[in-house]
Amino acid sequence: MCGMEIWINPACSKCRSAIGLLDAEGADYTVRRYLEEVPGEDDIRAVLERLGLEPWDITRTQEPEAKELGVKEWPRDASARDRWIAALAAHPRLIQRPIITADDGTAVVARSEEAVRDALTRRTGL
Repeated sequence: MCGMEIWINPACSKCRSAIGLLDAEGADYTVRRYLEEVPGEDDIRAVLERLGLEPWDITRTQEPEAKELGVKEWPRDASARDRWIAALAAHPRLIQRPIITADDGTAVVARSEEAVRDALTRRTGL
C-alpha cells in the first residue's frame, strides 16, 4: 500500500489545513473520508504499523464516544491491543486525524504543518 493517502474528517480544521498544504506543494495523494469510508481492523493495524504507534496513541480520548466506552480506564498493553483496534473500527470518530500515509511506506499523524511537510519528504527514490 504505497502512495500518499490522507485520512480526514472534512469538518476538522487541521485536516483542511493539511489538504491545503498538500495542494500548495502539488502533492499527488488520495483522500479517505474515514467517517464515511470506515477503516476496518486490518486497515487500522496496517496504519499503526506504518506510524510505529499503538492504538491508544491515535485514540481521541476526549470524544463523547470515548467517554461512553470508558477507554481512559482501558489497559494500554499488548493484551488490550485488539480491544482498542476494535473500538477504533467500530467508532471511527475516535481516530486521531489527519493521518497521512507516505510514499515510502511510513505514516504520520499530521496535526501540524511540520508533520505534513515531513510526510511530503518521505518519498521513495528521493
